[in-house]
Order: sequence, then structure tokens, then C-alpha cells
Amino acid sequence: MIRTVITGVTGRMGGTLLRLVRDAKDLELAGATARKGSSAVGQDAGQASRLGTLGVSVSDDLGQVLEASRAQVVIDFTSAEASVAHARQCAARGVAMVIGSTGFTPELRAELAASAKSIPVVLAPNTSVGVNVVIRMAAELARVLGEGYDVEVLEAHHRMKKDAPSGTALKLAEVLASALGRGQEDLTFARQGQIGARPKQEIGVQTLRGGDVVGEHTVYFFGEGERIELTHRATSRDQFGLGALRAARWVTGRSPGLYDMADVLGFQRTP
Repeated sequence: MIRTVITGVTGRMGGTLLRLVRDAKDLELAGATARKGSSAVGQDAGQASRLGTLGVSVSDDLGQVLEASRAQVVIDFTSAEASVAHARQCAARGVAMVIGSTGFTPELRAELAASAKSIPVVLAPNTSVGVNVVIRMAAELARVLGEGYDVEVLEAHHRMKKDAPSGTALKLAEVLASALGRGQEDLTFARQGQIGARPKQEIGVQTLRGGDVVGEHTVYFFGEGERIELTHRATSRDQFGLGALRAARWVTGRSPGLYDMADVLGFQRTP
């Protein structure tokens, strides 16, 4: 049994992760946290998430939870800032992490990388196995199709999502640019007014927000006389949670380092 701590248990993903860990045969819920000031602090984690009694109280002090629980891995879907702070606490105590938060600035990512020198960390903007297969296939399509196609990324999420574009859309744009030999300067995140003809090297990344959309991502390859669309639609947060649990099993006991879902899924690194 892998002793697992879930942070942010009052959030959408936090409740999903609690339920999935509860039902997993090889994972044991060792701790649960919520932000300071949350009404869930002190309650049973299951009651706070309408899952019944789980026998673990919600704390607002991750460091204290890690010391008391003998945790082996923390699964964190909170915010970029909170995840970096949590990583520092895990690094100080030798506890592995899976992070599904998005919105990392270069500075926050550098701080996270510093913690990953002491512990293994899986950082994934999207832990769905399916979407990570799509990311892999998008890169392969770009390499095969080459320069004769215009490439665009479109993403849609629920109205409550705070960051834009999504971390998954940014990851897609990153792997597409790499596959095509392009850089960050070739990414376009907005178009308005008299912008002129589309530059050949451009990769557009566009955002939709509304309703309760769990997550949709489409990569378009526009050619002369044809169009190829590669789409992933998430209809349940369970897929993110199941992928995170898969990552938790994989990362426990690994050497320190900053990993991603490609490592978890065993994809070979491409040049």
C-alpha cells in the first residue's frame, strides 16, 4: 500500500482524488489538506467531500501531515504557487510528488525544479492518459506533415478556470513547435484587427471559456485541399484522477528529478 496525501481536498479534483484513492486496492489515504481558513479543516476528509467517513482529518499544515503520516507520495492539484510551496515541504522530508496544477511562470517552474533535485516530481498539465497519447500523436503528425500545413490549437474549459490558455494547450503548442523546429516566438495567442496574412511559421493557440466543459483540445492541421483534426474531449475528471494515481504509483521510489506523463507512460524521448 502506497501511503498517499491529497492536497486541496475541497476542490473539484481534490474530491475526485479522495474517492479514487479510497477505492484503489494499492493506495492508502494517509493525509488530506485544505487551504488555511477553510471550513473543512478539522473535519473528516470524506465528510468534507461528501464521501462518508474516511478516517483522515483535513489539516491546513502539509508539513505536519507529512511528518505524522509517513507519507510516500503527495498528489497536488491546487495552484502553481501552492504547489511550489508544497514541493519545498516535500523536498525537506523526502516525499515524492505528482503535480497537476497549471499556470506556472518560468520563475515558479525554476523553484519547482530546485525541489526536484531532492525528490522525484511528476509535473503534468494534464494527467489523462488519453490526452497524453494525443500530445504524442500531435508531435508525430507535425513531423510527418512538415511545413506544408498551418497548425492551430483550440481549447475549451468551464467558466471557472483561472488560467488561459490551458496548460495542456501550451504543452501541445510546445511539442508542435519542437517537432517543426520552431520557437516560442512563433506562438500566437490572440488575433484582432488588420493583422495581415498568416505567417507561415505561426502556431495559433486560442481559448474558449463557458459552462461546465471539463476540457476539450483540438489540434488543426490546415493544408491545401484538406484538413486534419486531432481532438481529445474529457467528459469526467475521473480520467485526470486515474492518470494521477498511475503517476503516483510510478513516481514512488524513483530517483530525484522532474518528470512528466511521457515518462510515466514509457514514451521514448524524441530528438
